[in-house]
Amino acid sequence: MNSGSLLQSSLVSLLPFLILGLGGVVLLVLDAIWPKSKRFDTTILGIPLVLLAITALIHQWRHPIAVTPLKGMYLADTFGAFLGIVICLSLLLTILLSTHYLKLMGRLRGEYFALLFLSAAGMILLASSTELLTLFLGLELLSFPVYILTAFLRKDAKSNEAGMKYFLLGAFSSAIFLYGAAMIYGATGQTDLMLALSSAAMPKLLVVGIVLLLSGLLFKVASVPFHMWAPDVYEGAPTAVTAFMATAVKAAAFGALIRILIVTFPALAMVPLERIFWWLAVLSMTVGNFAALTQSNIKRMLAYSSIAHAGYILVGVTALIASGSSEAVAGILYYLLAYTFMNICAFGVVIALTEKGRERLEIHELGGVGWRRPGLGLAMIVAMVALSGIPPTAGFFGKYYIFQSAVKSGLLSLVIIGVLNSALSVYYYFRVLVAFYMKPSEGELLSQRNAGVGLALAFSVIAILWLAVGPDGVIPGAPQLLNWVRDSFVALP
Repeated sequence: MNSGSLLQSSLVSLLPFLILGLGGVVLLVLDAIWPKSKRFDTTILGIPLVLLAITALIHQWRHPIAVTPLKGMYLADTFGAFLGIVICLSLLLTILLSTHYLKLMGRLRGEYFALLFLSAAGMILLASSTELLTLFLGLELLSFPVYILTAFLRKDAKSNEAGMKYFLLGAFSSAIFLYGAAMIYGATGQTDLMLALSSAAMPKLLVVGIVLLLSGLLFKVASVPFHMWAPDVYEGAPTAVTAFMATAVKAAAFGALIRILIVTFPALAMVPLERIFWWLAVLSMTVGNFAALTQSNIKRMLAYSSIAHAGYILVGVTALIASGSSEAVAGILYYLLAYTFMNICAFGVVIALTEKGRERLEIHELGGVGWRRPGLGLAMIVAMVALSGIPPTAGFFGKYYIFQSAVKSGLLSLVIIGVLNSALSVYYYFRVLVAFYMKPSEGELLSQRNAGVGLALAFSVIAILWLAVGPDGVIPGAPQLLNWVRDSFVALP
C-alpha cells in the first residue's frame, strides 16, 4: 500500500473520532457566535453529526480496514467499532432527552452538547487502543467533560456536590491509572502493551502496573470496591447526564478493560485473576442489589442497580479469563448494547415527568402515573422488566448469554449467585411499577409532552424488544446481531 492510500485509509479509520471531536469544537464555536434566541439550533446540528459517526462506525464494523492509524496508537477494528456504535447510540438518545430537560431546568446551553461530543470522542479513543498514551488521553478526554456536566446545574447544591466528588475521586482513579502506566514504561521502556510484554526486564513491576491500570478502569465502571462515588454522583448530576454516564462511560471502560486483559494474559500468569474477578463480580452484584432494596429515590436506586449490572458484566469478564471464550465477549458486548437502551428508557421516563425546575425523584411521587400517562407507564414497564432480566426482553437474553458462557467456563457457582441476585432485583424494580399503577396519585401532573423525549423512549422500547425477539431481515435481529458481535472477538490481539 502506497503512502497516499495508507493516509487515506488511516483518515477513514479515524473518521468516527474526528467527527465527534471536531463536532464538539464546532458546536462550541457556534454557540459562542450564534444568537441566544437560536441556541436550540446547535442541538439540531449535533444529531446529524452523531448519525454520521454511527454510519462511519457501522461501515468500519462490517468492512474493517487492515491499517493501524497513528503508528498503532489507535486500533480501527470491529471490536472498537461495535463499542463506538453503543457509545454513539447513547450520545444520540442523551441529546434527544437533554434539550427538553435543560429547558425545564433553565440551563439550555450549547456548551453542554459540545462537552457530550468531546466526552464521546474520548470514549471511542479509550475503547480503541492498547497504547498507554492513547489510553490515558482517551480516559482524560472522557472524564473532564463529564466532571463539568455533572455540576452543570450550577444553582443546585446536589449537582455541585456531585461534580466535586466525581472530580476528586475521578482524579484519584486517573492518578492510579497513570501510575500504573508509568510502572509499565519503567519496567519495559515501551508504551505499547503488546510490545511491553516482549521486553519486560522487570516482570513483577510490569504486573503491578497492569493491575493499577485495571483498578483505574474498575472505578469508571463502578465496580465494588470502587463504587462509593456512584450513588451521590448519579443522584446529584442532571438526569440526562446520569443516563449518559451509566451507559456510554461503562461501555468504553469495559472495552478498554477487556482489551488490556486479553493483551496482558501472559504477563499475569502469576496473578489469580480468575479468583479476583470472581469476587469482584459477586461483591458488585450483591452490594448493588442489597443497597438498591432500601432506596426511595429512583436515581439513587438506579445507581446501585448500575453497580449490580457491572457485576453481571464482570461475570462475563471472569468467564473470558477462565476460558478465553469468544462467547463471553459476545455476551458482554450484547449486554452493553441492551443495557444502554434499558437505562436510557428508565431515565427517559424520569425526565418525561420533570416539571419546570422540579423533578419527581421519590418513588412515592410516582403514584398513579401509569394510568394518567399510559405511554410513560408502558415505557417504564419495559425498562423495569428488562433490567430485572425477565423474558422476552433484551435484559433477559443479555444475562442468559453471559451466564451461559460462564457455565461453559466452569463457573457454575458464580452463575448461581448471579441468578439469585437477579431474582432479588425484581423486588426493587417492581416497586417502581407498583407505585406507577397501585399507589394513589400525589398532586397534578404538570409535566409537558416533548417530541424528543418521546422519540428516545419509543426507540429504546422497540430496541429492547427487538434485540430479544426480532427476526433477521432488513434490520438485523437478535440471531444475526449475536453472530456479528461474536465475530468482533477475532479482531482482538
